[in-house]
Amino acid sequence: MRDLTFEAYTEPFLEDVRRTYNYFVEHTTVSFDMNPYSPEQIKQLIEPLAEMYRSYVVKLDGQYAGYALLTQHKKRPAFNVTAEVTIYLEPSFTGQGIGREAITFIESVARELNFHSLVATICTENESSMALFRKLGYEQVACYKEIAYKFDRWLDLASFQKILI
Repeated sequence: MRDLTFEAYTEPFLEDVRRTYNYFVEHTTVSFDMNPYSPEQIKQLIEPLAEMYRSYVVKLDGQYAGYALLTQHKKRPAFNVTAEVTIYLEPSFTGQGIGREAITFIESVARELNFHSLVATICTENESSMALFRKLGYEQVACYKEIAYKFDRWLDLASFQKILI
């Protein structure tokens, strides 16, 4: 039986998170960033902007497997009822059901924090993530065509939403 845990992010995991994120920056269209992040940039990405948001490290059998974020969707105060969900797993840990459990965990945290709505933005080339969010009850509410350009091709961005309360 596997032991999947979620631990509040702390700075000793900074390099693990940076390695994970930079892999997706350099090799995929999962991230629209073009250049690998420095440690300072990763700190800004992963550390919550306010008490109402959360960052977690995902561990499988005690080993770092990725991270899960509940972050600010928009800066204006009226948006404080909505958070954005972000999950990044080490490539060797994908396809094992960890993403599903990470989203379920983040949703439970969001409910405890009284968020009304969750959103996820996904490059449409990332079909497995879009399928996962759909399976978990997220509805595609928007698709921005040719909104980004990376690896010599135009990329579309889909927005998914789930009402929690």
